[in-house]
Amino acid sequence: MSTSAKGTVLITGASSGIGAVYADRLARRGYDLILVARSEDKLKTLADRVEKVTGRQVHILAADLNDKDGLAKVETVLRTDKSITGLVNNAGFGSATPLLEASIEKMEEMIGLNITALTRLTHAAAPGLVERGGGTIINIASIVAIAPELLNGVYGGSKAYVLAFSQSLHHELAGKNIRVQAVLPGATATDFWNVLGVPVEQLPESIGVMSAEDMVDASLAGLDQGELVTIPALPEIADWNSYEAARQALGPNLSRSKPGARYKVQQANAA
Repeated sequence: MSTSAKGTVLITGASSGIGAVYADRLARRGYDLILVARSEDKLKTLADRVEKVTGRQVHILAADLNDKDGLAKVETVLRTDKSITGLVNNAGFGSATPLLEASIEKMEEMIGLNITALTRLTHAAAPGLVERGGGTIINIASIVAIAPELLNGVYGGSKAYVLAFSQSLHHELAGKNIRVQAVLPGATATDFWNVLGVPVEQLPESIGVMSAEDMVDASLAGLDQGELVTIPALPEIADWNSYEAARQALGPNLSRSKPGARYKVQQANAA
């Protein structure tokens, strides 16, 4: 195997599901890989298969990103491995349990993985990408980032953070040849639903469930098309553009010296 001219992509949550599909697809595109997940056995099995099929170099790094030492180990790799040209922040988990019934410890763990780990890994990777003249950061969010009513509110809030963080990062790194993409999958056929205690087979028929392969292929097509935000199930990009245009239109009126006239504050003070 030879070192890839395209560099190396580090993928978190890579042992199965969406992360494993990203590993396959990016290796087929000519990237070497560093695969991160908790299960060393699953990582080794995947790495062996991807190497055999694609001929790319695939390294594994077993680490629990909710463990301080495990997270630090991955951060060190992102800071020091000069072959890295991409990061896929895929690790995360969700919940369908209402807040009033949820374990606060589990919610804190979710925040740690979905927000803190993602932020620290991005912070570790970005300076090197800038120094080396370019790269790509893909952050896996969820449609609950813009539809937080669907599942647990902490989960929705954590994915809204991923979306906002990606938008801000895109703005900050403009002109530095760094591609940033936030991916907002809908229901996807992975173990995510089994962890939630709602097997994908038991989801209502009204909820369309996409295969992980189709989800990743659509997301990479969105990346190729230059999308900052990719919603794999969305038929028309015009719908997102309208949503984003409405958000941008709020800008001039979000911070003003006086309250909005509808609050009648000026009149009340005058009286």
